[in-house]
Amino acid sequence: MAGRNSTTRRTLLRGARVLGGEPQDVLIDGEKIAETGSGLEAAGADVVEAGGRILLPGLVDLHTHLREPGREDSETVLTGTMAAARGGYTAVHAMANTFPVADTAGVVEQVWRLGRESGYCDVQPVGAVTVGLEGKQLAELGAMHDSAAGVRVFSDDGKCVDDAVIMRRALEYVKAFDGVVAQHAQEPRLTEGAQMNEGTVSAELGLGGWPAVAEESVIARDVLLAAHVGSRVHICHLSTAGSVELVRWAKSKGWNVTAEVTPHHLLLTDDLVRSYDPVYKVNPPLRTEADVRALREALADGTIDCVATDHAPHPHEDKDCEWGAAAMGMLGLETALPVLQHTMVETGLLDWAGLAERMSHRPAAIGRLSGQGRPVAAGEPANLLLVDPDYRGAVDPAGFASRSRNTPYEGRELPGRVTHTWLRGRATLFDGKLA
Repeated sequence: MAGRNSTTRRTLLRGARVLGGEPQDVLIDGEKIAETGSGLEAAGADVVEAGGRILLPGLVDLHTHLREPGREDSETVLTGTMAAARGGYTAVHAMANTFPVADTAGVVEQVWRLGRESGYCDVQPVGAVTVGLEGKQLAELGAMHDSAAGVRVFSDDGKCVDDAVIMRRALEYVKAFDGVVAQHAQEPRLTEGAQMNEGTVSAELGLGGWPAVAEESVIARDVLLAAHVGSRVHICHLSTAGSVELVRWAKSKGWNVTAEVTPHHLLLTDDLVRSYDPVYKVNPPLRTEADVRALREALADGTIDCVATDHAPHPHEDKDCEWGAAAMGMLGLETALPVLQHTMVETGLLDWAGLAERMSHRPAAIGRLSGQGRPVAAGEPANLLLVDPDYRGAVDPAGFASRSRNTPYEGRELPGRVTHTWLRGRATLFDGKLA
C-alpha cells in the first residue's frame, strides 16, 4: 500500500464504527476521505474489514519528547514517530529540551525536517521560551515562528518559566502570531530536593516531598498574567485537584487558558512509590487517589481540555538505578489510548466521541494544526486510526517501537489495541505492523 502513488491509492474500510457509532463504510481516496455510508463499493481499492472496530481521527499529542538532537540513545525522531504511529497518533509536538535546545530557527527546522523524513506522523516542534531553557532571556520566538517549522507553541518544559517578567514578555510576544506559551508549572524553590508527591506516603518513606502548591502557585500567577496581557497560556501535565480548581476558575472568567493531563496521572498514584521502582519517578510526581479522581472528572467536564502523553524515553541505565539517582519520566505514546479507554471510556466518564475530542480535536486546535483533529467526514484529510476495543492484553515493552522501555504499565492488562493508522491516506500502521 505504502508504495502506491498517492493520487491513485484507495482504501475501503468496511463496517467501521465511526466514533463508536453504528458500523458504516469509509472510502479513502488519495489523501482524503472520499465518502462515508453503507454498502460502498470502490473498484481496485484495498479493502480493510473493520469488523466493528472503532474509527477515530488520528490522535494529536501536544507533549512529546523525541530527544533528537542530542539524546539519540533514548529516542530519535524516527523511533519516536514509529511509536506514535503504533499508538494511533498522526501528529506530535516535539518538546524543546534537546541538546542543543530548540531555541533557534535552525534547531526547530532540523527537528521538523527529520519528522518529514520519517513519514510516520507529522512532527511539530515546540520552541523554547528562553535561551537554553535558563529562564533569563527570551529565545528567538519570532524567528522560530517565521521558520519553515512555523512554531506556534513555546515551552521550557522540564523547567518552569519562574520569572514573572519573562513570562509576561513571552505571553505578550506570542500574541503577534496567535502563539501559546505552555507552562511547566513548578515553583523551583518549593521543589528543591523533592522526590515524590508531598503527603502521607512521602512522610512514611522519608523521601523529599513535592507539594501540590508548587504547581498551583505558578498556575495561579500565569492565568492572571495571561488575562492581564490578553494572551494564551496552556498548562502542561496538570496533576492536582487544586490545579483543576484554578483552571476552572480562570475559564469561568473567560480567560484564554487551556490545560492538559497525562494518561499516567489519570491512572497511577503515589502509593506505587512504596516499591521504590524508579519507573514510577516522574515530573510532576504521581499524586493521590483523590487527585486522580479530580483529574478524571475535570477531563470529562472539559475543565481539562486534552490528554497529552509527556512521552519521556530514557535509556536503561537512567532508570535501572536507585530512586534518588533515577531520571524522571515515562513512556506514553504506545499506551495512551488503552489507558484512556480503561480510565475514561469503560468508567462511563467519556464516550468515544468525547475521547476523540480530547485526544485529537482539542490538542490540534490548541496547537493550531489545521490539517489534524478533523471530523471523520467526506472531504477531510484521511488522518485516521482503527482501534479494537475488545482486545485485552498485558503490556509488553519488548514489542515497543520506542528506543526506550521505561513504561510503568509493564505486565499490566489494559484494554484496546490500535490496529491501523493512516496519515493522509497512507498506512503507517497496518494490521498491527508498522508500514
